[in-house]
Amino acid sequence: MSWLQSSATLRKLLVEQRQAEGLSQAELAGRLGRPQAFISRLESGQRRLDVFEFVDIAEALHLDPVTLFANSIKALHRIR
Repeated sequence: MSWLQSSATLRKLLVEQRQAEGLSQAELAGRLGRPQAFISRLESGQRRLDVFEFVDIAEALHLDPVTLFANSIKALHRIR
């Protein structure tokens, strides 16, 4: 699987989790102290997500980062 496919899968999972929490991009960005454009760029793939940002986002969504990462790996395996 290419990096682009893996990145798209992770982005999709993060969007789903944000929506499940009932948050808009602006609301999640507010929890992170970032502008809404930050979330928009991450979700659209215009910006890469680093591991520290991933942890911050998971925690802002009230999720365990390790569990969220494990779920993203499982999602990748389902696609293969």
